[in-house]
Parts: sequence; C-alpha cells; structure tokens
Amino acid sequence: MKKIYNIFAVFFLLLASFELQAQRRLTEATISYDIVINTSNKTPQAADLLDGATSVIYLKGNSSRSDMISSLGTQATIVDGKTGDVTVLKEYGEQKYMIQMTRDNWKESNKKYEGITFSYAEEYKTIAGYNCQKAIGTLTDGSTFNVYFTKDLVPVNKDFQYLNKNLPGLAMQYEASLGTMLVTYTVSSINFNPVQQAKFDLPKSGYRVMTYEESKGGRN
Repeated sequence: MKKIYNIFAVFFLLLASFELQAQRRLTEATISYDIVINTSNKTPQAADLLDGATSVIYLKGNSSRSDMISSLGTQATIVDGKTGDVTVLKEYGEQKYMIQMTRDNWKESNKKYEGITFSYAEEYKTIAGYNCQKAIGTLTDGSTFNVYFTKDLVPVNKDFQYLNKNLPGLAMQYEASLGTMLVTYTVSSINFNPVQQAKFDLPKSGYRVMTYEESKGGRN
C-alpha cells in the first residue's frame, strides 16, 4: 500500500512540475500590441489619426510602463512598483503634461473596470505563437467585451492592464472602448530580454506637472 502511495505521490509531483514549467511567471518583458480602430462613422477622422497606433508595455518586477504611440502623439503610463504611485506623461505636439497619481487616484480613474467578471468559452486561437482561450468580460453596467488570453504567461504585476487584471493569464487580444469607438489590441511580439531601469525614470523638466485632481478640471 505504501509503495502505491509513493508512486502516486511521485506522479502528482511530476504533474505539478510540468504545469509550473508550462506556465511562465512574467516578471520582465516588452510586449507590443497592434491597435485597430473599429467605428461605424462614415467619416472616421479620429480613427484615421489613430490608424497604425501601437501600445508597448514594459514590465520589470512590480513596475510597468505602457506607451501608446500614434500620429496624434504619445502617452506613457508608469506604475511605480514600490509605492504604487502612477505617473502619466502626455506629449501632443508642443504640449507636454505630467500627471501624478496616487494608488487611490489610479483606482478611481479605473473605477468603471472594478468588479469585472469573466466567463470562459471553449474557443481558441493562436496569437504570437501562444495558444489563447476566449473570455467574455462583463462590466458592472452590463456591457461586455471579448478577450483572448494565454495561461502560459502570468504577469506578476497586473496593474498595467486594469480591465484584464482578473484573468488567469496574459491578455493577447482584447477590446476596449475609446469614446464611441471600439479598439482592438493584439499582441504582435513579446521580448523577454531585460528591460532597462531607465524606462521607469521620470523626466526632470519640460513638462507641466499636474495632480490628478487638476487634470480632471471641473469634472466630477
């Protein structure tokens, strides 16, 4: 009996080891997303300006930087892994803004994504070489969005992608609303080379510094 128990114990240890090897804890990487704008507007000027836009995510431990790059300009969101503070850098032509946010500010700015629940479909496709499963996210207002994620990559820090943070893996393709437009993000590449710490350094000058409250202006 003891021999049989030992055999089963070894089997389950090997199975657990295989699953751990199959899953990669994503502590450091550069993830590039291509962006496609979907709009029913027959004269989609805003969509044209965002045509060919990309989003590049830099992960290093609990810190992250998300760069949105388009013909309109660039916007970077930097999450400090030690303090939880968030800094948003906006560059549109000659206008440069640095918006400083606390952890609570960041949570408030993403409050519409709080309480998202996911249901999982038996639909799969391959994105950037990874097997991805379809999930449907439901917001508290009842609206839904589609996402394909892989269980092979599990980010240590999920604050960089607030609407997908409850997924059991990395979102490889997902939908998000931008005003009246539907935006689809799809991973084009993932680089596991070390990310330079300088990516998370904040500029010393050249930006108009604002608090989160100031950036909202008169909005509630």
